[in-house]
Amino acid sequence: MYCRNCGHQINDNAAVCLNCGVKAGVGDKFCPNCGKETMPNAQFCTGCGVALRTIPPNTAQKSRLIAGILGILLGGLGVHNFYLGFIGKGIAQICLSFCFGIGAIWGLIEGILILVGSINCDANGIPLGE
Repeated sequence: MYCRNCGHQINDNAAVCLNCGVKAGVGDKFCPNCGKETMPNAQFCTGCGVALRTIPPNTAQKSRLIAGILGILLGGLGVHNFYLGFIGKGIAQICLSFCFGIGAIWGLIEGILILVGSINCDANGIPLGE
């Protein structure tokens, strides 16, 4: 196993990396499987293909169905983006809806994209559940 923070090999039973002192499993700069450096928001390692993002324990996944329906029905108010944690994007949709009336079209399109799976993560990078 490799440290996800510094990339050095660590024992599978180790609680912390002896090189950098970071708790095992923390960090996202290196693949925990092969040790190759990864991009900051990568979901899979380009070296070995292992999934880099796992759902943290005690973290509830947001529902794809609820987010999609909110986008279709209330997209102009950005409700689906607030639900998914994209606060800035939600505020922008509200402003565009009140100023120009185009936020609803944006929300409708995003709602459809959520339902078909093109938008598949919330603001924290946690995959949407069913």
